[in-house]
Amino acid sequence: MGAERESVMNGTTLATAATALDLRNDAHVHTGFAAGRDSVGVVVSAADLAGLASVTFADQVSPETTWLPAYADTIRRARRRTELSLRIGAEVEVVQPDGWLAWPADLGHLEMVSVAVSRLPLAGGPVAPGDVRSMLSAGRLTPDQVAEAAVNATIKGIERASRYAPVQLARPLSLLAQVGIDDAILTREVLEALAAACRFTGTAVEISEAWRSPSPRLVATLREADVVLVAASDARYAGEVGRWQYLRRV
Repeated sequence: MGAERESVMNGTTLATAATALDLRNDAHVHTGFAAGRDSVGVVVSAADLAGLASVTFADQVSPETTWLPAYADTIRRARRRTELSLRIGAEVEVVQPDGWLAWPADLGHLEMVSVAVSRLPLAGGPVAPGDVRSMLSAGRLTPDQVAEAAVNATIKGIERASRYAPVQLARPLSLLAQVGIDDAILTREVLEALAAACRFTGTAVEISEAWRSPSPRLVATLREADVVLVAASDARYAGEVGRWQYLRRV
């Protein structure tokens, strides 16, 4: 990775978060099968140019997804044309407070599941960030209620997903920033509970370049708890694969 960079704060030498990550591996990229814009082959070529050693594909899926067999076959064919390690994964959203996920019909093709909380899982279904902001403004929800619901659904989601496949946690708690809530609202105990759930389930936490998530505060808590952290561009375009700015600054 190159020379270890260090920063000094209050007389204590602290290794930057980047030193804990292997930036030759991009743990979350998208393709034209779903949220991305480029083909698997173009993404692999871009990863090679960026000097990466491995790429994990994590296109967004849902119960309506029908293209998983073709997606997996395309990645398997790409493996034969590159020295990079290519992993077949998918991003699945938590849609209920009990951690229920929007699973596709067939998980058999997946080698990894990236769990995301992109909308707030409430009893009536997931609520989009814009609607959560409206509910906050109207007093129908409080910031504490939103934060508690987001954290609890995240914990239950990774616990549920870990029964079926190796798990990564995508852009943890980025929903709070989207609705205007600083994660400083979360107590140390709450953050430690999330870290403990990640450690117990073997969940690797993605540090997302695209989403600038998780915050430095959460990264520090996760590192202290010995949670595995992985670099994730969350790239929609091939040119974004393996390109790191936030990860070097976090």
